[in-house]
Amino acid sequence: MKGRRIAACFLAAVTALMTLSTKVTALSAEELPAPSAVLMEASTGKVLFEKNAHEQRPCASITKVMTLLLVMEALDEGRIHLEDMVSASEHASSMGGSDIWLEPGETMSVDDLLKATVIVSANDAAVALAEYVSGSEEAFVQRMNERAAELGMKDTVFKNCNGLDEDGHVTTAYDIALMSRALIQHEKIFDYTQVWMDELRGGKTQLVNTNKLLKSYSGITGLKTGTTGKAGSCMAATAERDGMALVAVVLGCASTEERFSSAASLLDAGFSGWALTAPSLSPDALAPVAVEKGMQSTVAVEADPLTGVVVPKGREGEVVCEAVMEESLTAPVEQGQAVGEVTCVLDGEVLARSQIRAVSSVEALTFSSAWLSLLRAVVSF
Repeated sequence: MKGRRIAACFLAAVTALMTLSTKVTALSAEELPAPSAVLMEASTGKVLFEKNAHEQRPCASITKVMTLLLVMEALDEGRIHLEDMVSASEHASSMGGSDIWLEPGETMSVDDLLKATVIVSANDAAVALAEYVSGSEEAFVQRMNERAAELGMKDTVFKNCNGLDEDGHVTTAYDIALMSRALIQHEKIFDYTQVWMDELRGGKTQLVNTNKLLKSYSGITGLKTGTTGKAGSCMAATAERDGMALVAVVLGCASTEERFSSAASLLDAGFSGWALTAPSLSPDALAPVAVEKGMQSTVAVEADPLTGVVVPKGREGEVVCEAVMEESLTAPVEQGQAVGEVTCVLDGEVLARSQIRAVSSVEALTFSSAWLSLLRAVVSF
């Protein structure tokens, strides 16, 4: 690309307070008791902390994050509906562990089965949903693995839809963050993950959320706990403050208390040390580009919207956005044609990019078009 550096601008003036560098609250791997963990900013996918994040481990009921994602997608696509009544199969009713004690042939709405799956991590409810969506748990698990591949979950293999211990059923903290990030894009899930207590069967079955952070952590929005003998105590926690959403994953904790404290420590480090900011470029930086051999001598340009970026808290004003464009173009120029790029940088790291595009098309100058233009000029004169 023939380039000239057009302009550079700060997102905001750096005030005297900002010049006094604010340090990111660091959390070392040694300080976090969880043997495997990751902290991710949800909108960008930026990893803010990791500890053995790609180590394969069983994850217990965190598996249900993928189950819930597929159910949410089926709802969005209109393949199932919240008011649909689901009949529990012999297979679904046979699940052990955390259950709502579904009887074979008992019917329950998709809405109530979601409550049970999210709030009390009911294994039988998860299987009933899986069978309703895909016809069988086996077919549903196949789709779980396909969806995992689509999300880039390279170290995950699902063997069931509820997370009961099974040889070869493994994932990683990083992969769990990826699917958790995908799930919370479906805002309907928060109608369940933020519920502390509910009931089923007309009040005969009480539900109390397994996520105790709902009662103790400011900004908590979810998401899923899990515990088995092989997996230990696990958690995918989501929280939002000041417009920034975080996903904290901890696997293999020695106790329930350690699980919650580790997740809270990750979230604390994220909110105290990082900020989500919206970079911008001055319109003055996007001057029209010269067009050679065209019906017009220049073409106006505009940049695609920039996405939010995550930076150490206190350094939001230090992000520099710069536009680099072609010095000139040769007609014809198409509307929307890429003519340059905006990059937003902090400490040499490119945090965001966007394309600069032609606002309109410019036809190539031909003999007939030149003659017509000359004729119009003469007539107007």
